[in-house]
Amino acid sequence: MLDSTVPEVHYPRYSNRQLAAVPLALLALSLLVIAGMWATTGMPVDPGIDFTGGTELQVQSDAPEGEIAAAFATEPESIQPIAAQEDEYIVTFQSTDTAAIESQATDAGFSVTSISSTSAAFGSETQRQAVIGIAIAFAGMSTLVALMFRSLIPSAAVVVSAFSDIVIPVALMNLFGIQLSLGTVAALLMLIGYSVDSDLLLNNHVLRRRGDFYDSTYRAMRTGITMTLTSIVAMFVMTIVATLFAIPLLPAVGLVLIFGLLADLMNTYLLNVSLLRWYKFEGIGR
Repeated sequence: MLDSTVPEVHYPRYSNRQLAAVPLALLALSLLVIAGMWATTGMPVDPGIDFTGGTELQVQSDAPEGEIAAAFATEPESIQPIAAQEDEYIVTFQSTDTAAIESQATDAGFSVTSISSTSAAFGSETQRQAVIGIAIAFAGMSTLVALMFRSLIPSAAVVVSAFSDIVIPVALMNLFGIQLSLGTVAALLMLIGYSVDSDLLLNNHVLRRRGDFYDSTYRAMRTGITMTLTSIVAMFVMTIVATLFAIPLLPAVGLVLIFGLLADLMNTYLLNVSLLRWYKFEGIGR
């Protein structure tokens, strides 16, 4: 039977630099991955058809993927088999000429199950609104945290952790080939809220409750880690089920949330703890 007991970490054994080294190193590496993607493509992450415009076609055919791709005048961006439905594929194109794409599919003997498209102009506007939405959410979170603690280091700890909780999943999206879509933008917004929740839980236990620093940290960990691990398991199950039944968006959303929740565990109980200990015992930022 799975043991859900949260082990007690012996924090005094490690210096603040040791605790913060791994989270900061991964943050720096993630920023390099994003910068490399931006330098080569002009975007920090590969955008899907929600933002670039394009057509998504679902077809049924017993032909191999190579023959499916050769049937179209425009080379497909991707061909994804649907695991739960035999001989069915989701084919995406940058082109928005749905009439020509559907005609080519039927001429090749494919059975067209569904077809949808997004115009380039609408995708560009959607992309702008998504970026504005994330920026507003992050700025609002930072302002609220600053008003709650009114002290530099505790506020910065929450903001830096939340920033890292977004940057690391975005870098992993580039490495695993997950495109930016409306679903993954929603996942990134959820990660901002989740990161703030876990960091506020830790900060409130340490700064606003009486008791030893390490006892307060451990009490917060028991609640926070249990909550986060439960969410990770739920997202993992959702991702597996959504993949098997070919439910659109959900597999990518689940993976992004898993990446972010794992990053949140590291940032909250290594980076945030190191900053709070520095603040409590060194009096820095008061």
